[in-house]
Amino acid sequence: MKIRTLIIEDNENNMYLTSFLLANAGHEVIQAFDGQAGVDRAKEVVPDLILLDIQLPKMNGYDVARALRRDTSLSSIPIVAITSYAMPGDREKALEAGCNGYIKKPIDPDTFLGEVESYLND
Repeated sequence: MKIRTLIIEDNENNMYLTSFLLANAGHEVIQAFDGQAGVDRAKEVVPDLILLDIQLPKMNGYDVARALRRDTSLSSIPIVAITSYAMPGDREKALEAGCNGYIKKPIDPDTFLGEVESYLND
């Protein structure tokens, strides 16, 4: 069975790269280009994994993570923040909002898949 992965990312280049890497590894990729659309798509498709940018239009990634954690049908899905926010405290802020993990951009295509899939086994 394919891993259903929702990517919530507003940058088309980042969306293309992450989607390409995951689809080539056999994931079913679902895309959302803003925070509110990401929450709505998560409710529609109930993914196995959510990759979440933090700096998003309409609803930032912290608020998206909080909204997903409040929904009992989505609360156990691993959420991995993938963000350029790399200042001291940014990782902790993402984890406090409900993310299970944190990957800094730019992503490394050689290690990305392993990093992302490691959160499926938590």
